[in-house]
Amino acid sequence: MKKVAEVKETSTFSMLSVDMENKENGSLDVKNSVENGRPPDPADWAVTDVVNYFRTAGFEEQARAFQEQEIDGKSLLLMTRNDVLTGLALKLGPALKIYEYHVKPLQTQHLKNNSL
Repeated sequence: MKKVAEVKETSTFSMLSVDMENKENGSLDVKNSVENGRPPDPADWAVTDVVNYFRTAGFEEQARAFQEQEIDGKSLLLMTRNDVLTGLALKLGPALKIYEYHVKPLQTQHLKNNSL
């Protein structure tokens, strides 16, 4: 079995905060601090930033899949629904939440910020 290195909390993503109040649909409110008038761009995230983002959002177990598959910010922004549901070998419930409430909104925000 391949061992995965432990992710340290020294990433540039320490600015992330999570409102742990669950919404009706099971998602969490994840709010990024504003940096230079906009949230930090996920395209600049390293693998550790992606892993820490999902750990902070309450997906501790699933975050390991992003680390094992070496998903950095650019890769995260390119992921399709099918990639998340099947390519990461996650349970269906968490995979759906990760895509709908995290990956898709990050992609949308990235596109908005870069089309100005």
